Amino acid sequence: MALVLTKEVLEDEIAMTLAQAIAAANKGAAAAGIDVKESHISIECLPNNDTFWRINYGSRDYSLRRGGGFIVDVWERNMSIKQVLHGQ
Repeated sequence: MALVLTKEVLEDEIAMTLAQAIAAANKGAAAAGIDVKESHISIECLPNNDTFWRINYGSRDYSLRRGGGFIVDVWERNMSIKQVLHGQ
């Protein structure tokens, strides 16, 4: 079933904020040599004094391959990369 992006969908504040955060994180991950399309991606919102999104890029084969994750934290206020972490 196809979903048409109606005006109502595009006005969903959380969805649009998340889309901007993942776009910023993808750019940072790709610049670091991560194959974004081949990654298992998980996203977490970490509300603090200033909310940020934590986007984790891991192996799609995560049950057979441990460690090596790549994490990008993106500030919600201006969609800039707060920090980049490399897993062990």
